[in-house]
Amino acid sequence: MPALVLQLTRVGFLILLWLFVLAAIRVIRADLRVAADPRAGGGRRSRRRDANAPARPTAGGVASMIPTILVVTAGSLAGTRLRLGGGPILIGRAEDSTLVLDDDYASTRHARIIQQGQGYAVEDLGSTNGTYLDRTRVHAPIPVPIGVPIRIGRTVIELRP
Repeated sequence: MPALVLQLTRVGFLILLWLFVLAAIRVIRADLRVAADPRAGGGRRSRRRDANAPARPTAGGVASMIPTILVVTAGSLAGTRLRLGGGPILIGRAEDSTLVLDDDYASTRHARIIQQGQGYAVEDLGSTNGTYLDRTRVHAPIPVPIGVPIRIGRTVIELRP
């Protein structure tokens, strides 16, 4: 009987090892796919429209102001400020990102902030853990009001005038 139990335990650990390896390969393939083409990274999710507006509207007419600065309000980079320009801001763990995050919950190419008219929009690039505008998960480019938090893993950023 002990030999049978030992053999079943070995087989069980072998199965767990292969499940772990396959899960790791799946994550690596997803990151490589997004790195090769950030616009195609989301698959079905990037084409789906999210009709939900942010849960918390801005107060006191702040929405009419034009954002000029991106501020990291929480996370390992808290206090970091970036000037907003005409180009997109790529956020993730990749070294070539505009805002490089040291966050285990952020993907290599996690999100992008793009200019839309006078304002800006946030777009998730098919990340594993998602990008949130206030408490709403981002599935498609969604406008970002001033002062509304964008959460990427443990990092929280805001647009400010």
